Amino acid sequence: MKNKGKFISFEGPEGAGKTTVISVVSDRLKEQGKEVVLTREPGGIKISEAIREIILDNNHTQMDAKTEALLYAAARRQHLVEKVIPGLERGAIVLCDRFIDSSLAYQGYARELGMEEVLKINQFAIENTMPDLTIFFDIDPAEGLARIAKNDQREQNRLDNESLRFHESVYKGYQKLIQLYPERIIEVDARLSKTTVIENVYKIITSRLM
Repeated sequence: MKNKGKFISFEGPEGAGKTTVISVVSDRLKEQGKEVVLTREPGGIKISEAIREIILDNNHTQMDAKTEALLYAAARRQHLVEKVIPGLERGAIVLCDRFIDSSLAYQGYARELGMEEVLKINQFAIENTMPDLTIFFDIDPAEGLARIAKNDQREQNRLDNESLRFHESVYKGYQKLIQLYPERIIEVDARLSKTTVIENVYKIITSRLM
């Protein structure tokens, strides 16, 4: 049976400002009387948050790339069955900070595991559950990392501390995904003011899915 709700994922380089924008957009949708499930990956529920801590721990620099990809898929599976799918079945709008495209860009492309190989791992995890819409926050990787460095409130994790070259490779991975899935992935300019980005994201969601 087709889900009653709408599944929207948000993607982008580190420091793109997704988390702030998603929170405001969630509140605006709730003000319109919508049921909204605001969540993130990896995480969102107890088991997946525990896996998140393992993945992003700065002490785990020796983690193998395939281990990393499998941990993301495991966290994604539990998150889906425990939080995302039940929300969609209730008819809610599920707003998720990162989903499968992150694995394809980070592990598939930047870690050079192969996007097809990482897709296969994740197809086993997600079965047929894919976002109805993905919003990509477009920002130069160097600018995103500079934002993180200036933000005293954010603790830098293992991925933040990767080289600029790695983050540039992640960005290239995302560009390939945008070419592959132009109907699903919509770009927003994340360099603009926070207010403007919020308005642009809200308009995309309401025009495409409401």
